[in-house]
Amino acid sequence: MGLIDGSPRSANVVASEACELMVLSKEAFQRCLQDNFQVAQKLMQILVRRLREADRNIESLALLDVYGRVARLLLDLAEEDGGQRIVKKKISKQDMARMIGASREMVSKVMRDLELSGYIVCENNQVIILGA
Repeated sequence: MGLIDGSPRSANVVASEACELMVLSKEAFQRCLQDNFQVAQKLMQILVRRLREADRNIESLALLDVYGRVARLLLDLAEEDGGQRIVKKKISKQDMARMIGASREMVSKVMRDLELSGYIVCENNQVIILGA
């Protein structure tokens, strides 16, 4: 985003597996957008999606308790598989806590409660959402 508005970057990332990176100067990036409408349009679509996600996260923080935020996160991360909703990507409780603005301990408690109540099953590093 800093390439667009000139502000310092707002986040850092760490690759979870080996990857290749491309370094692009601000001038080359701007030239690419000017010369390629489809690239500019795709970038706008990505930014709109991110804005909608941010709006939804703000709404969740304001209106949902931790149980609701954990449930919404699980549903957002889940994929359809054979008629079931499954969170296949392994995600730590610490990462979940960061994503929803809660403590790791509270996320662990909520996950345990959801499993004991029969809403989810945690097995083989996956979370199966029951009745979704």
